[in-house]
Amino acid sequence: MNIVRAFGQALLGTVLTFAGITHLTVARSEFQAQVPDWFPIDADFVVLASGVVEITLGVALLTVWKQPARGIVGAIAALFFVVIFPGNIAQWLEHKDGFGLDTDTKRFVRLFFQPLLVLWALAATRAIGTLRELRHRQRVSG
Repeated sequence: MNIVRAFGQALLGTVLTFAGITHLTVARSEFQAQVPDWFPIDADFVVLASGVVEITLGVALLTVWKQPARGIVGAIAALFFVVIFPGNIAQWLEHKDGFGLDTDTKRFVRLFFQPLLVLWALAATRAIGTLRELRHRQRVSG
């Protein structure tokens, strides 16, 4: 396992675990600013649920190191970042303050960091290669 990938995976796992804990504690109201007004589920519930998901993904990234499970966890983390992206867009479009993002420019610039999180999760865990290998194995055996 490449040391850079391992460090990237561990760092992402730490970041997700920490973020998830703050969802449940000190930053709940800040995270609620990222829940779109049009979303049909209570904002506090969304923040709490996403916090639990982040903690789960973070712990998985910190503990799962063997393929193919490692790549699957990375793919799920990347998918999670894609799923929550509309919240970031809504924060910008709805002009909601949160985490110091108190101007439309700051909220807009933040949008460019979400794809980097997706790439980070995929690269650190070698998710794409792992999923390709799994699909190839399935074709060969099926």
